[in-house]
Amino acid sequence: MKYVHQFRDWVFQVVHTNNLIYNTCWEDPRCDRELLGFNKQSQIVMITSAGCNALDYLLDEPAAIHCVDMNPRQNALLELKRATLAHTDFVAHTALFGKGRHQEIHHLYQDKLRHQLPGYAQEIWDQHITSFSGKGGRKSFYDYGTSGVLAWLLRGYFKTRPRLLAELRQLFISETLEAQQTLYSAIEPRLINQLVHWAVNRHLTMCLVGVPRSQQELFRGDYERGVTGFLQACLRRVFTTQLIKDNYFWQLYFHGKYPDNCHPNYLQETHFDQLHESVDRISQHNTTVTNFLQENPAPYSHYILLDHQDWLADNDQQGLEDEWRAILQNSQTGTKILLRSAAERVDFIPAFVHERVAFVPTVDLAASHAADRVGTYASVHLGIVK
Repeated sequence: MKYVHQFRDWVFQVVHTNNLIYNTCWEDPRCDRELLGFNKQSQIVMITSAGCNALDYLLDEPAAIHCVDMNPRQNALLELKRATLAHTDFVAHTALFGKGRHQEIHHLYQDKLRHQLPGYAQEIWDQHITSFSGKGGRKSFYDYGTSGVLAWLLRGYFKTRPRLLAELRQLFISETLEAQQTLYSAIEPRLINQLVHWAVNRHLTMCLVGVPRSQQELFRGDYERGVTGFLQACLRRVFTTQLIKDNYFWQLYFHGKYPDNCHPNYLQETHFDQLHESVDRISQHNTTVTNFLQENPAPYSHYILLDHQDWLADNDQQGLEDEWRAILQNSQTGTKILLRSAAERVDFIPAFVHERVAFVPTVDLAASHAADRVGTYASVHLGIVK
């Protein structure tokens, strides 16, 4: 079993080292902004992911946002988004990141965008800007990246089941929660069938959506049907407890683009001018959180760590402790630290952290967690430095 684990970890590392994983953020910034309360003095350190949420946070006018990611492809994606906001117009910006394609992408890239990017991002987009061309079998940028490929394959599977696809289309335009609940209850047995059960329990499938072995084992420990049980619980939460019509996360992957009336804030025209003027408040760093803090010490006000400590806890305990020490050394009284987990109960936070950080009781976060439109995290945790 040891060698099986090592092989699976190697597969995950290969996938993550050589690919764009997230073509969109998979955390709800509306919840983040309510929990974290940014203001004009905020100095934010966050993991980049696809960069959408950093742009959303800019609407609260923080002093600075420092985006950190070990995968340069994730930072290159945010660099491209920042370049389109700063150096193109709203029409071009929403064509690229709303529809995922632009008819003149090569001219736009060469004339207006490429020279605005740092060298590493130029190298990445020189090879991959065609993903915005709308040509070939994959018609949208959102069909690229490992998570995008999986969504594209899933949409192809739905096309082989026209009745199910028609019902899903109705589900995604439901006007009332009651209608949505009725539709989903009828669809679920055919949606989560034996083929889907087999596919989602494959290690490679989980790697494509950025779920390492350690998180997969959390699913298997908490749910009788393993990853399938976790998926079923997530889908029930998303489709039976809140309206899906304004849920741009799930709408994007179902359609392969954002519907006209369902966009994240950074793609809404009402916010374009503000973001156009403020994207230079974002800085980007291809490194770990720990290394960034060692090289850029300061009393930061907010940390957004996503769910990456799930992986650290199982694979790099020393790295987990080092990260927490660096965070505490670069915090002040009142600094807020937000993280999510695939586990309902988190027991990996080192004891010395609890001496310095007061974690908000789970019951006080329940309303925010329930309102999260992504719906794929088992728990959310908010710490406040004493």
